[in-house]
Amino acid sequence: METDAQNPLDHGNALRRLIAERACERLVVEFVRRLDLGDPADVAELFTPDGVWEWAEGERRIEGRDALRAYFAGRPADRLSRRLCTNILVTLTSASTATAGTYFTTYRVDGHTGGMLPPRLPVQVGRYEDAFRESDGRWLLAERRLFLDFGGPTARLSPADSPSAPGTRI
Repeated sequence: METDAQNPLDHGNALRRLIAERACERLVVEFVRRLDLGDPADVAELFTPDGVWEWAEGERRIEGRDALRAYFAGRPADRLSRRLCTNILVTLTSASTATAGTYFTTYRVDGHTGGMLPPRLPVQVGRYEDAFRESDGRWLLAERRLFLDFGGPTARLSPADSPSAPGTRI
């Protein structure tokens, strides 16, 4: 399959490329949606059975869907997070493989008990480098590497930080 975006393609090939690229873009977005709004353990279902999640710095490498499920299920239940993804660039490398780069920003606190919070700075800004594989008509993450350009600790809210605390107005 041609991968150079500058080369003209026949319409059938162009449509297959668009569908594959869109499926991979959707995985990028679905990943953060499940972490932020769903059951974080469900993120594992977006990976191939031998999928890998790796932080480029440090010694965090999780391999296999079961290990990924356990890792993401360990997220604190009182964590509020929102991730923004942008500049998603998918490149098909064959008819059944692709790569992508995505910039992300993470806003996150622990100890959240509900309600809207005052604005905060992001705790992470970086990029994902992904490898995708199509299997049985479904695109999945084969590998995700996380690179942080900016990072800090996740704040833990105190009861005084609660939107329902006396004197708290947003």
